[in-house]
Amino acid sequence: MEYYSTIFAAAESPLKKGVLWAGSDDGLVHVSKDNGATWENVTPAELPEWTQINSMEAHPFEEGGLYFAATAYKNGDYAPYLFKTTDYGKTWTKIVNGIDAQHFTRVVRADPAKKGILYAGTETGMYVSFSDGAEWSPFQLNLPIVPITDLTIKDNNLIAATQGRSFWIIDDLTVLHQLSRDVSVKPFYLFQPQDSYTLDGVRRESKTAGTNRPGGVLVYYQLNQEPKEEVRLEFYDSNKNLIREYSSKGIAGDTLKYKVGSNEFNWNLRIPDAKGFEGMIMWSGPLRGPKVVPGDYTVLLMVDGQVQEQGFKVLPDPRYPSTQEDRQAQFDFLLQVRDKLTETHETIMLIRKYRDELNALVENNPRQKRRIDPIIKNISDIEKELYQTQNRSGQDPLNYPIRLNNKLAHLNVIAGTGEWRPTDGAEEVRVEITRQIDAQLTKFREVERTSIANVLNVEELKASMELK
Repeated sequence: MEYYSTIFAAAESPLKKGVLWAGSDDGLVHVSKDNGATWENVTPAELPEWTQINSMEAHPFEEGGLYFAATAYKNGDYAPYLFKTTDYGKTWTKIVNGIDAQHFTRVVRADPAKKGILYAGTETGMYVSFSDGAEWSPFQLNLPIVPITDLTIKDNNLIAATQGRSFWIIDDLTVLHQLSRDVSVKPFYLFQPQDSYTLDGVRRESKTAGTNRPGGVLVYYQLNQEPKEEVRLEFYDSNKNLIREYSSKGIAGDTLKYKVGSNEFNWNLRIPDAKGFEGMIMWSGPLRGPKVVPGDYTVLLMVDGQVQEQGFKVLPDPRYPSTQEDRQAQFDFLLQVRDKLTETHETIMLIRKYRDELNALVENNPRQKRRIDPIIKNISDIEKELYQTQNRSGQDPLNYPIRLNNKLAHLNVIAGTGEWRPTDGAEEVRVEITRQIDAQLTKFREVERTSIANVLNVEELKASMELK
């Protein structure tokens, strides 16, 4: 670019009406305090002549403050040039300590949520300062070595524009906002999670496309030493009810993974799934638990019995016009579906356990066959009403009619998509299917009470399966 005396960068104070800044490609900085009616040349004396003012950032906390980045590479000078003022340009401070002497600076941005945190983009990568520019540290992380041509901050996300390598984003700057001495000196530290929307989303690694932020809430915590026993994460609602828990010792098949150093955990905002059973095959009948409703929540980190907790908010997906009452109605509906599915599947598990035990009795004493076979038939008939026992592969539901549990589970698809109040029709279907399931469960309990309990130790078998 060979045009000079051109205004190349400009900024408006977010704090003081009428304060404007302008930087030109021939190395001049001007300020106006009257909305551009008059201008004053406040170019730093230390700035070399003909240095291009590449970007400007009005100070988010000082009315007369400005940061700017300048480049002189076209003059054969590859040094970084970053300056700041807090008095409308009367005095300037050069702020490049810690930036490589050959990494000329293209852009500087101030974090609007935390005073003193600055981000700088150079020809060769990223830097961060936690001291208002007094000291800089590399902030490259997984960013490729590439020119950073611009930066912006939105909703506590840092977005970087690069020259030839697309856009890059850091999803959550709130962790940087919370950095303190406690993070490094305490055995562990739990950061306050960023408020999160009830959005679905999956993080997938790709060699050709960007990696999305996962849905739900991201929890960051620091472990400065190897735990001796257990690491736990627990989530509570505003009434202090435990709604989800994870442990390094494993809970319901989920094991919390951790490492010494920085850790990230993604909770998808869903309560535990309905219980399933081995070999279960259903057609469009997910067991997933419903997402929690918007509101205040708490996450608790426990390491070897020591506890730290932080609060956060779950925010509604703004794309839906639904009210809080609508979302609560959806949650309550899906919770009833989940709980009835769990009850149904626990009954099927019991039926199978009883049948195995009864068959073993007949095998050991064939004279009991006449007494036990009718019991086996009764509970097997109940199982066939609750679940399609002929399913052996994912395509079998096309050949064999779905049964009551599959019909109920499909409501997770019908009523669990989006954030809408369930329709009256959906509620009628749920009530009717539940009525039919309850009829079968009642039959089973009667057979269990009057027949099975006479030949098997029912309570002992239930205890072995951790069922009530």
